[in-house]
Amino acid sequence: MSQFRQPLPEASAGPHTRSRPLPPYRGIVAVDAKDFTGYPAIEHGGISRVIPQLLEESFRRAELGHVWDDRRFPNSTGDGYVFGFDPAAMPFFIHPWLNVLQSVLTEFNVNSTGAVRIRLRVSLHIGPLPDSGQEYDGNGTPRNDTHRLLDSRPVKAILASSSENITQVAAILSDRCYQDAVASGYTGRHEDYFIEVPATVEGKRFDQRAWLYVPAPSGSLYDRRILGEHVVEEDRSTQADSDRPARQEPPRRSVTVTRADRGIINTGRVEGGQHLTNNEYDVAGDYVAGDHIAGDSVGGHKVGTVHGDLGDIVHGDKRGGGR
Repeated sequence: MSQFRQPLPEASAGPHTRSRPLPPYRGIVAVDAKDFTGYPAIEHGGISRVIPQLLEESFRRAELGHVWDDRRFPNSTGDGYVFGFDPAAMPFFIHPWLNVLQSVLTEFNVNSTGAVRIRLRVSLHIGPLPDSGQEYDGNGTPRNDTHRLLDSRPVKAILASSSENITQVAAILSDRCYQDAVASGYTGRHEDYFIEVPATVEGKRFDQRAWLYVPAPSGSLYDRRILGEHVVEEDRSTQADSDRPARQEPPRRSVTVTRADRGIINTGRVEGGQHLTNNEYDVAGDYVAGDHIAGDSVGGHKVGTVHGDLGDIVHGDKRGGGR
């Protein structure tokens, strides 16, 4: 029996047991088609085949055909595609390739007469990955994070909320990719084209800083809901505040009333009506001077706010009648 035994594979040292050289750093690009599962199953194979064709066409139009020819550990994911590349090319992936991909997809969707529309999410990342030409190259945390970014809420939300007639590509860059290629100034796009977002994935323990870039924006690009859970919660709080009844104005201060002989002097704002009774007259008015009313005669109660004098002010004795 012993002659049939195969030697066991060499055991690899566990993490943190000894130092080893890092794998080579690779740029990683992954794409995913929006609403792939929404198409009939009979069309899935055709969509899976056409995505690499569209990618190749976009790279060649962007004068990056050599990057496509030299791609590392390429793999179809059914509704998308992923491969590694020399990270020195990352600035060119961000611009002009993403813009060219937008143009290629627009042309394809127009000519497809609406039968199949392909809109892509794109994620870009940089990190150390095994790349020795073996079958299982390209596996590691940077690749996992690339796919998490592709499935994160912000990039899905921005493609869903934009116009399918205009926006065909929505890209998300890891913070490492953004800092190395964009913030450093190596990419032919200003930093203001990029929107910082917290990238989270529903049901996954993943929460990273990332950056959105949309070559042809439309719709609610700047809707704060695309920024992730933290801002969504903030928006909900704001909405809850707006749904509360308006704050009631505090009750107005009572008016101080100073009584005078046969008259009333008001200081401040008057709410409601006033009524004056003296020995000679029953007056419903605003101001009384001496034995007579100095102003127009008012019947009933004067209701509301009184500003200033509501009648003529007469100086002197009014007994002699008008002059």
